[in-house]
Amino acid sequence: MASSTKKDILHSTSPLPGILHELPEDVEKILSADTELLTRWNSLTPIQRNEWICWITIVKKEATRVAHIQQMMEQLQQGERQACCWPGCPHRRPSAQKWFGKKQ
Repeated sequence: MASSTKKDILHSTSPLPGILHELPEDVEKILSADTELLTRWNSLTPIQRNEWICWITIVKKEATRVAHIQQMMEQLQQGERQACCWPGCPHRRPSAQKWFGKKQ
């Protein structure tokens, strides 16, 4: 079986996961509903996708989660590839754990 090419990935009809975190169903639906947003999402590296997923799912309040999803959509549409002011996934980067207290 041939490996996926960048062109195949960019034209995928479903959002790709991160390296550590699975894409939440609600975020998958949002990305799948917008072809341009989906293309931008799939053009991110697996680590960048992982950071977005963690940034969205690590919060405790639903209102914050919704705000993070909205901000992700806006930043991706503007061509941003990572969340602003995010120290990194504490599940992947031990040095980022200090910002979150106990590892989640």
